[in-house]
Amino acid sequence: MKTTHVKRAFKYRFYPTDAQAAELSRTFGCVRKVYNLALAARTEAWTRQERVNYNATSAMLTVWKKTEELAYLGEVSSVPLQQALRHLQTAFTQFFGMRAKYPRFKSRKKSRKSAEYTSSAFRFRDGTLTLAKMTEPLDIVWSRPLPEGATPSTVTVSQDAADRWYVSLLVEDPTVKPLPAAGAAVGIDVGLDHLLTLSTGEKIANPRHERRDRTRLAKAQRQLARKAKGDGTNRAKARRKAAKVYARITDRRRDHLHKLTTRLVRENQTIVIEDLTVRNMVKNRSLARARTWTCDCGTTHDRDVNAAKNILAVGLTASVCGAGVRPQRSTPGGQSATKQKTPRREP
Repeated sequence: MKTTHVKRAFKYRFYPTDAQAAELSRTFGCVRKVYNLALAARTEAWTRQERVNYNATSAMLTVWKKTEELAYLGEVSSVPLQQALRHLQTAFTQFFGMRAKYPRFKSRKKSRKSAEYTSSAFRFRDGTLTLAKMTEPLDIVWSRPLPEGATPSTVTVSQDAADRWYVSLLVEDPTVKPLPAAGAAVGIDVGLDHLLTLSTGEKIANPRHERRDRTRLAKAQRQLARKAKGDGTNRAKARRKAAKVYARITDRRRDHLHKLTTRLVRENQTIVIEDLTVRNMVKNRSLARARTWTCDCGTTHDRDVNAAKNILAVGLTASVCGAGVRPQRSTPGGQSATKQKTPRREP
């Protein structure tokens, strides 16, 4: 029997040279341009009831490179451009399968800056990684080792809003093994005063640093707002300062949630969690108030703990009976979304 291994992405920070940063920035721009051009072409074709798939957009890319206006697309590695078209194909597959919204155009300011390289566009040898169109390997901070003998199948390079550079290597990891079965089940209620409340009665508080970090972010954003739009240098410095504060908040929150979710998965066989938007709960003043209540029998109940217990009960009932627990959503035509079993088909 053939053994299959789990693929894991190992993410590292790296520090590019000026030449590498310039090459990657050009690649990011070309990836975004190709994605948007292909999305526009597919959208226009859809209005004419014509079918355009990955192969068609790949042929379009060849034509675009031959035009005077888009000749610069040929100056970067072609692999990340082809990968952008594959990602667009995946986005349309998800849309027609009713698992995602219609693909959106990538914005220069808001969209993630990234480029994906397959094995034909990079060289990984003796612990060094060299990308296509580059003569020197990336200066990577190997914060943790890759699995022994692992060879990346894809490499994704990205840059965040705080101007930090990252490289993610997708490899097979034979060390990943299934966890032993646990008999415990837990319901989770997303709270307002607490991050989570478990059906066991445990309440998990929001991180203490959250409020301090938010104060620093508000101050940095006020300083950015006071900078005139014409003052390029000072405004850029203020923008980077605000971006670094925001990146710190994101990193600390991700680390906290990763540790928490890992613990919950290791301790429980079944996890039931509600599908509510906390933002809408905060707007509702009656829900936003912290209040326990006492029933006629004299027992005092905790609202969030009781909610977590109800969530667990409903989840276990659904798993046994096979019933759906999601509320039905109305579509513009008036038909319930849960009753639409025929997926959208690509013309």
